[in-house]
Amino acid sequence: MISIDNWKKEKSNASLEILTLNYPELALFIAGKWRKTTSKIPVINPATEEEIGELPCVAESDLDDALESATAGFWTWSRTAPRERADIIMRAAKLMRERQEEIAYSITLEHGKPLKQARLEVIRGAEFFEWDAGEALRTYGRIIPTASGTKFAVHHQAIGVVAAFSPWNFPMSQPARKIAGALASGCSIILKAAEETPAGAFHIAKAFHDAGLPPGVFNLVFGNPAQISEYIIPKDQVRLVAFTGSTLVGRKLTALAAEYDTNVLMELGGHAPVVVCEDTDVSKAAELGAIRKMRNAGQVCTSPTRFFVHQDVFDSYGAQFVKRAAQTIVGNGLEANTEMGPLANSRRVSNLEELVEDARTKGAIIATGGNKKGKRGYFFEPTVLMNVPEEAMIMKVEPFGPIAVINLVTSLGHAIQQANAVQYGLAGYAFTNRADYIDRLIDEMEVGNLSINTLEASMPETPFGGVKSSGYGREGGTEGLENYLVVKNVWHSINPV
Repeated sequence: MISIDNWKKEKSNASLEILTLNYPELALFIAGKWRKTTSKIPVINPATEEEIGELPCVAESDLDDALESATAGFWTWSRTAPRERADIIMRAAKLMRERQEEIAYSITLEHGKPLKQARLEVIRGAEFFEWDAGEALRTYGRIIPTASGTKFAVHHQAIGVVAAFSPWNFPMSQPARKIAGALASGCSIILKAAEETPAGAFHIAKAFHDAGLPPGVFNLVFGNPAQISEYIIPKDQVRLVAFTGSTLVGRKLTALAAEYDTNVLMELGGHAPVVVCEDTDVSKAAELGAIRKMRNAGQVCTSPTRFFVHQDVFDSYGAQFVKRAAQTIVGNGLEANTEMGPLANSRRVSNLEELVEDARTKGAIIATGGNKKGKRGYFFEPTVLMNVPEEAMIMKVEPFGPIAVINLVTSLGHAIQQANAVQYGLAGYAFTNRADYIDRLIDEMEVGNLSINTLEASMPETPFGGVKSSGYGREGGTEGLENYLVVKNVWHSINPV
């Protein structure tokens, strides 16, 4: 276990508070109680390759208990008044904000991202809960006008027990999306959090336990993803499978759920294009692109990756992008000046090396980076590839790492055609000030989230999700609870007819 004594946190008045921070002693959370297991696997710090904790892995008996408690929890929670549900969710979110430093430190240890980014992630996770707590009060139905003596009414009711699976790249905010939507809707949930980065979900469970959530409403398990999904998805109690992860795994889970007529909410892979038009502020767009590409070491499903730059500004944009990317400070996330931490594991490093070599052999220019960095930890150099041919793997496969592709296009139509030339459609970006260009981008870009003159893809109050092979359904916004609710039509005749 790793701890830092005399950790110094600057407060707004510049005084110093002495803290002792530790990686948490992990446990399952089932039926409102913490549970240890005999089967454990190590949790590894990707910056040092050291073991920082032990992850308890579920047995089938634990999953049976989770299913039983979630079923009982749903009966209680779905009949709890929306205002009471919202109050508990808000109390938990408040605790997460108060525990920001403790949670962020755990995330940086297990994930590697800079501590500053981890702190922001904790707040973003709390914001998801706060938004959905408000939406819990607004799951309105409606009355449909009809003849006297008859009433038509539409009710929205919680779908039931949710089996959710969250990824490793955002240990706090990704679990928060699913837990928030489920609890605000009146559902109970069994969350299988990522085995590489379990602390974020653990801290969420701790906050809800302390906030007074009824037992069984939120259950947290860890372990082998395939074994857990294959065991719980076929169970009659499960009414919705909510998953964030790769398109390949998402297809498998969707197929499994379809065998049992179980609904799915899928947020899958992306390969986000960035269209840079000739009228944009090149310096600002290039600097923003280089900084955001390297955020979270590029391990973001909405990460800007394929940059299609108009020929009139291609040289200037490329030069400034490469310069800023090469200046990225790579290191341990606990170091104050670090801008980019390590990749999640050694497999990610090997995968990126393969993509770079494939692009190089097919004629791409490696403008900067392209290699593993250092001898210890899973670090990779910020990398920019230019003039990458369409047949290169990286033009079709999401790199999920700090690699940017910058290619020349001759027109907006050419850029849109290139942007749409992949199976993914999660996020897309564009830089332009022309109203006619913006109108065309909105109409023609095949993405679920389009951002213009910014590289931010979503906020808690906006719907998030993809098209094509990037998934089904939406999280966030007023649309975010729809997958967790069923629509019931009620026809009430005053007299028998």
